[in-house]
Amino acid sequence: MEESVDPALVGEFAGRVFGHAVGGGITLLIDVGHRAGLFEAAAGAGDLTSAELAERAGCSERHVREWLAGLVTAEIFTFDAETGTYRLPANHAAVLTGGTSSNIAPMMAGLALLANHVEGVTRTVKEGGGIPYSAYRPAFTTCMDQLMRRVYDDTLLDGFIGNVPGLTELLTEGVRVADIGCGTGHTTNLLARAFPASTFVGIDLAEDALDLARDESGLWELTNVSYTAGDVAELQDSYDVILAFDCIHDQARPADVLAACRRSLTEDGLLVAVDIGLSSNLAANVGNPLAPYIYTSSLFHCMQVSLAEDGAGLGTGWGRELAVSMFGDAGFRDVTIFETPPEDPMNAIFVGRR
Repeated sequence: MEESVDPALVGEFAGRVFGHAVGGGITLLIDVGHRAGLFEAAAGAGDLTSAELAERAGCSERHVREWLAGLVTAEIFTFDAETGTYRLPANHAAVLTGGTSSNIAPMMAGLALLANHVEGVTRTVKEGGGIPYSAYRPAFTTCMDQLMRRVYDDTLLDGFIGNVPGLTELLTEGVRVADIGCGTGHTTNLLARAFPASTFVGIDLAEDALDLARDESGLWELTNVSYTAGDVAELQDSYDVILAFDCIHDQARPADVLAACRRSLTEDGLLVAVDIGLSSNLAANVGNPLAPYIYTSSLFHCMQVSLAEDGAGLGTGWGRELAVSMFGDAGFRDVTIFETPPEDPMNAIFVGRR
């Protein structure tokens, strides 16, 4: 039986789709402003003409004026028609500037980066396969660092490590820790600085990311952290704690990675994985405002880099239920889920004991 079409519902849905397109345009405008330093130049400066803002940011007035027009109509900046001046309200600046986790402007850079791969993603949708990790670098390295750096600066010790019972005490006493898929090593360095009695090893495939990790550890004069390039599915050394921040779902061989982690842990050792906290049941994610973003990230990156290696292609939205099941299949016991701090609403903390 052919489904009937309701013109009113068609119109309503068309409006929603058009709204998504408008939101995509605003995303790009925010990304440009973040990269060009326009939000920082406008924050706390009061009323400014386009020329004044352009001068403060070292930008082209004509381009800044057009950018401002988009953000005035998006109700991000206000505009005084009589004086021809623009203002970034303090409440808006709090979300788009600064070095804390409240600044979500870097999130827009991630979406802009993924948009560069529309052609490749479309090819894989039609033909299968994936897009290799190398195709996303080096831009992806910096993007991911900026996406989560402020969150970890604010909440890593209390909101992530502190939410796992006994983990802070363990690290304080002094243990050997591996941070797998460490990227630019910011989490590794933060932990090495906070827990000098413990030793940390950051492991990642990307040498460019590890170079940044080493630069930061050198700047901080850390002596209890080192970095090595390698496939974490081949993990060999012995550790008391293994940390995995948003990387298990990306792996070509996630089951092998989990098994390698368990083999590498000392007796009663812990695997602590911060990963996406959606349900594995799609129906349960309907209405979750973050779910479309997560599935987009999956199709445009996380699933792709796994499938490019003929991997499992778990995808970003693999979910809590599958994660717990895979931990169990790898031999972990007492698998428990703890919540992440409010600054990171997308993830959960999965803990398995050897």
